[in-house]
Amino acid sequence: MANRFFVSPSPHIHTEQTTQKIMADVIIALLPALCVSIAVYGWGVLVLTAVSIASCVLFEFLIQKYLLRGECTIGNLSAVVTGLLLAFNLPYGLPWWIVVIGAFVAIAVGKMTFGGLGKNPFNPALVGRVFLLIAYPAQMTTFPAPRIEGFVDAYSGATPLAAAKAGLVDYGSYDMLGMFNGAMAGSVGEIATLALLLGFVYLLWNKVITWHIPVAVLGSMAVFAFVVALFMGGDASLLYEFPLFHLLAGGAVLGAVYMATDYSTSPMNHRAMLIYGVGIGVLTMCIRLWGAYPEGMSFAILIMNSVVPLLNKYVKPKRFGLK
Repeated sequence: MANRFFVSPSPHIHTEQTTQKIMADVIIALLPALCVSIAVYGWGVLVLTAVSIASCVLFEFLIQKYLLRGECTIGNLSAVVTGLLLAFNLPYGLPWWIVVIGAFVAIAVGKMTFGGLGKNPFNPALVGRVFLLIAYPAQMTTFPAPRIEGFVDAYSGATPLAAAKAGLVDYGSYDMLGMFNGAMAGSVGEIATLALLLGFVYLLWNKVITWHIPVAVLGSMAVFAFVVALFMGGDASLLYEFPLFHLLAGGAVLGAVYMATDYSTSPMNHRAMLIYGVGIGVLTMCIRLWGAYPEGMSFAILIMNSVVPLLNKYVKPKRFGLK
C-alpha cells in the first residue's frame, strides 16, 4: 500500500488570504484618504503618489532581477503599498527627485537589503521618510495650506503640531471638527482622519488587521496627553482639547492603523501587540512634547520595530494544555 502521508514544514492550515489580496485591501482602505487629499491640495497629489509608487515598483524589480536574481515579487503589490504609504508621509509639492530618493531608500535599504517582504525588521516606508526628514529637513517640513475653509491661514506654513510646539497658537484655537475632516496642513495622507478611520473599519471588517495595535497606540496617546494636561493646570476644556488635538494632528491615525500594523514589523500575538502599541503611543507623545521634532510617530514606530523580536520571544501565549 502506498504511503499517503507526507512530511512538510508548516504552515499546514491554508486560507484564501494571499499577500496580494492583503495588499489590495490595504490599497482600497487608503483610497478614501487619497481622495480627500486631492480635494484639499489638488491633482498634484496624484503626481506625487504616482512617482512614489512607480519608483518603488521599479527599484524592487531592478534589485530582484539584477542583484538578488530571484523570482520577481512586484506582483504581490507590496511595493505599491510601500510607495503609497511613502507618498502619504510626504508634504505636497515635494520635488519629484526627492520622492525618488525616498523610494530608493525605502525599497533598497529598508526592504530588499534584508531579503524582501517578510524579512525586513523596519517598516520600509518609514525608513524612507525618516531618511528624507534628516537629509532634506527644509523641504520635508514645508507644508502648503489646504485649499478649504476652516484652516488658520496665519499659520499656513506650519502643521498644527509645529505651530503649537513653537507657541504660535494654543491647542484650542484649531477647529477640531475641521481637523477631523482634513482642514489642516500636513503630509499628503495624514490630514484625512475621517477617511483613514473609514479605511480602518474596512481592514477590520476584512480581518486584515486586528484592533489591538491601533487602539493601544491611540489610547495610550490619549491617556498620556490627559495626564500631561492635568499637570499643566489649565481649565477643564484643556483636559479633552489636549488629548483630542494630539489624536487628530499629525500622523497619529495614519501611523497607528496603517504602518504600526505591518505584518513583518509587528508582534505575532495579541498581548505583545498591546505592549508594542502602548510603547509607540508613549514614545510619540514624549517626542512631540519634549523632543526636537513636533511629530514623533515615525521615530516611535521604528524604535518599537526594533523591540518586536524581544516581544515575540518573551511575550508568548500559554501553550495549549498548560495551567
